[in-house]
Amino acid sequence: MIHTIGYIALVLNLFSMTKSNPLSLRILSFLANAIYVVYGILLEAPPIFIGCGIAVVIHLFHIVKLRKTKTS
Repeated sequence: MIHTIGYIALVLNLFSMTKSNPLSLRILSFLANAIYVVYGILLEAPPIFIGCGIAVVIHLFHIVKLRKTKTS
């Protein structure tokens, strides 16, 4: 069951790489990394949840930045 969560994150991450729109790519990558954080916590694997937690923050920063640019 736990690995299913990891596979869902993997599929989302791979799907995000097919997007040409930067906002879509960031949103899907953000969701994938958020799921990876949960996966890492369930596995008790600090490298996974720390690394993906940092990626979540980076993606969120860029999503906000892209949305501000789009609305300006």
